[in-house]
Amino acid sequence: MLLSMTGFGEAHHQDGPLSVAVEVRSINNRHLKVSTRIGEGYASLESEVEAFVRQRVRRGTVQISIRVSRAQRPEDFQINSAVLASYRRQLEAAAPQAAGDAATLAAMLTLPGVVEDNSAAAADAEADWPVIRHALEAAFDRLTTMREQEGRAMELDLKANCQAIGAALDVVERRAPLVGDGYRDRLTERVRKILAEQGVTVETTDLLREVSIFADRADISEETVRLRSHLDQFAASLAEESAGRKLEFVVQEMFRETNTIGSKANDVEISRQVIEIKTAIERIREMIQNVE
Repeated sequence: MLLSMTGFGEAHHQDGPLSVAVEVRSINNRHLKVSTRIGEGYASLESEVEAFVRQRVRRGTVQISIRVSRAQRPEDFQINSAVLASYRRQLEAAAPQAAGDAATLAAMLTLPGVVEDNSAAAADAEADWPVIRHALEAAFDRLTTMREQEGRAMELDLKANCQAIGAALDVVERRAPLVGDGYRDRLTERVRKILAEQGVTVETTDLLREVSIFADRADISEETVRLRSHLDQFAASLAEESAGRKLEFVVQEMFRETNTIGSKANDVEISRQVIEIKTAIERIREMIQNVE
């Protein structure tokens, strides 16, 4: 089954006070590149996340955003007595009459550093990893579903283009044996006119030798057989998983054989079919840039 390298998946999971939200985006790339953004206190899990991604994705740029939040507890907030005392001393020095005012004390609690939020420090990355992994798996399941859907659409388009190549190749194979006969007739007529004008003679064996040389030079049977074989290989590879690199190689070989056919076959109809084949190959080449 073909997999597209483009997709999106998201998931949310909550376990007690811990809440995890994951977003995954993937785009095409010749190699696997993983980019992870994760909440404060969980940077140590980036290697775990990348190892997980490498089990699920072989090629592409994968961008992962993980947001972890925990319900706050009363014990997460502590008053820093030393900082508060420092503020009080400074306030007494500036305005002694206001130092003991309850309203002033409440205002001092909002000053930077007086109340410490220890909720982030309380995070235990290793202990929270199973919950994060659960959300990660759900997000990647949705990503895979989207990639499979797009992969099926791509497969239909690729098969249609291969059928177009096959139909054009049928025309080429039917036309190829006639190229030598056409050249022989044209050469014979040209020689006949020259002989009539110049009054000279030409041996039949010389004509046959010239026609034979042309036929050998214009013979494309080997190239058409190889191109047909590449079409079969391409069709078989469509059923394989993560066949993007293999498909790229086969398409490269298809294009090379088609170029050779076009350069060897001195025939208008074959040249027309070669253009059709190249057009279909180019469409295939663009499509498989997004196949994993």
